[in-house]
Amino acid sequence: MPTSSATDLWEELAGAAAAESPLWAEALRPDPERAAVFSKLAPERFALGLETIYEAYLCHYGRPRLFAPADADVALLLGDYLYAHGLVRVAALGDVEAVAALAELISGCAALRAEGGADDGSAWVDCARRLGGDPAPATVERALAAHASHIG
Repeated sequence: MPTSSATDLWEELAGAAAAESPLWAEALRPDPERAAVFSKLAPERFALGLETIYEAYLCHYGRPRLFAPADADVALLLGDYLYAHGLVRVAALGDVEAVAALAELISGCAALRAEGGADDGSAWVDCARRLGGDPAPATVERALAAHASHIG
């Protein structure tokens, strides 16, 4: 599972989705944005799983970086697929606590959104820290600014 370079991360994320379903392949953007957001705050071994989960989140609540779903139904289904796939990727690392932290993040963000809240960036930062990240304040600020640009 490639996680050593940013290019490999995005190619793996997009390629796996495209191989899974022609619907996901059709949704791939011709000009994807390949900028990591919250994986920069966590240990590198979680990068692919965390960015997959974040792309799922963006399918549900914001503007995805790699995908342009045809409609809201496809966006919801694609987001659900990516959430599951991201958790599977982290589970493959053998870290049950990391899977639990990410599952709590997903459900917590969903609950916040259902209540009309939109300021969940700190939950992503907290999760990255639970995964073992110790990001510098400037790195956190950049991640939160990027997050705001995708959900704003």
